[in-house]
Amino acid sequence: MAGSRRVAALDVIRGIAILGTLGTNIWIFTDPLGAAGFLTTPAPDSVAGFAETVLRFLTNGKFLALLSLLFGIGLELQYRAAVRRGRRWPGWYLWRSALLLVEGLLHYVLIFEFDVLMYYAVVSVLVAFLVGRSERVQRGWLIGAAALHVTVVGLLTAVLVLSDATVSGGAAASTDSWREQVGTRLTEFGAYRAEALFAIPLSTVLFLAGVRLWRAGALTAAGRVAQVRLMRIGLGIGVPLNLLTSFAGQEWFLADRYLAAPLVAFGLLGLVPWLLHRMREEAGPLRRGLTAVGRSALSCYVGQNLVCSILCYGWGFGLAAAFADARPWWIVALFACVCALLLLLASWWLSRFSRGPLEQVWHWAYQAPQRSRERVDATAP
Repeated sequence: MAGSRRVAALDVIRGIAILGTLGTNIWIFTDPLGAAGFLTTPAPDSVAGFAETVLRFLTNGKFLALLSLLFGIGLELQYRAAVRRGRRWPGWYLWRSALLLVEGLLHYVLIFEFDVLMYYAVVSVLVAFLVGRSERVQRGWLIGAAALHVTVVGLLTAVLVLSDATVSGGAAASTDSWREQVGTRLTEFGAYRAEALFAIPLSTVLFLAGVRLWRAGALTAAGRVAQVRLMRIGLGIGVPLNLLTSFAGQEWFLADRYLAAPLVAFGLLGLVPWLLHRMREEAGPLRRGLTAVGRSALSCYVGQNLVCSILCYGWGFGLAAAFADARPWWIVALFACVCALLLLLASWWLSRFSRGPLEQVWHWAYQAPQRSRERVDATAP
């Protein structure tokens, strides 16, 4: 029973993280300038500007970091399963990473330029070779990656603060046709993927942190002490720091998204299981919906970006341009509607099938070469 509760808690947290990433990405979809508009933070000197700054503060970076922590936990579970079954590690896990890279590339080219799956694929290979090493080795990599990340973000933030330089996005706009957007993603690949400078070291830290937190039992009912510590650090220190960077201006964007927000993610990782273990045993509609989204995380992540593309971009319904003067209020309504749609569709689908649609394709692609290998071994003399 304890094991099943742990997995159920993971599904709920993952569902929250997926919907939280929508809370960040929706500002890109709904800006007529696309990524360039998103990176130009609003001035909080009006009611609308202040409200948008607060709303961005609530989601920017922290849920993506939470998803990274959960990915590290998932990698640890895969490692434990392989060891338990006596399988060579990383073995077939590297095939999972290759599939994730292909999925991320397709998602980037066809749907959304700020895909994170490609980064996860790269980092998962590194951490797969570290997860079976000693705690000393893992700690060394974690500290080294963290030091590199903080140094890079700190230096670039100092340059932005001390100069007139600004963070800028790519050239794709919401009014472009789908073919033009795809073309821009291909020609501006280097600019859009430059986030790897921050995402890869940060994801390495968060993956390894997720591994270590799971081993420490931080998500179990018995891990209340660890959960409280995470909340003290992430919510007690991270939230005030994140507030400061959110309202400090555009030159603090990198520190806000890649330093302060990930710190808050640790607090969320402690808060959610702390609350779940105090709730009644029977899940209500919201918790069941979040669990369904968490169980079909890949489908919901790609699906929410596809839905927002259709609704917001010019080749679809063009809402980004049509409601440009109604920011940020209509964006809140759009976010709520897309979240409700995901909760309902995920619950409906998983009431009929064991996996989400993309998860089913993923499972088939992952198993296919293994089945072929088994058939070859079975017929070998």
